[in-house]
Amino acid sequence: MRVGEVVEDFELPDETGRPRRLSGFLTGGSVVLFFFPAALAPLCVKEACRFRDMAAEFARFGAQPVGISGDAVRRQQSFVNTHSLGYPLLSDRDGTIRERFHIIRGYAPDFAPPWAKFRRNTYLIGRDGRLLDVIRSDLRPSVHADLALEYFRQRSR
Repeated sequence: MRVGEVVEDFELPDETGRPRRLSGFLTGGSVVLFFFPAALAPLCVKEACRFRDMAAEFARFGAQPVGISGDAVRRQQSFVNTHSLGYPLLSDRDGTIRERFHIIRGYAPDFAPPWAKFRRNTYLIGRDGRLLDVIRSDLRPSVHADLALEYFRQRSR
């Protein structure tokens, strides 16, 4: 998937179990689609809370965060409730969407925990469904929200 290409629509259940489509989110503006390895894991909490804390700033630019991991709906709901996230987390249990976005890491060692095989990427998707930018950083989770917001700030000038 390259910048400028249209992102194929998909549907996944959110933290309440309700099916949600990417196209449905895009009717409200741009989407900051971030993939995280595991709900409630320390670095994922840091990343998700950073998006939560910056949600109002994203909204000023017509963008909203949406998170995806392979966690079950119940665990996503616990994550949202525990940290008062205020935005949807989608459950990709079978990994179909993570594969489509190339989130699966090919080099995780056998002894690594299961969540270690997934990358931490963020995709900025315009209201028209086109990929605007990609942010990649596995070990610096806070940088995703910061760089995404900076992208929208620069575009608005």
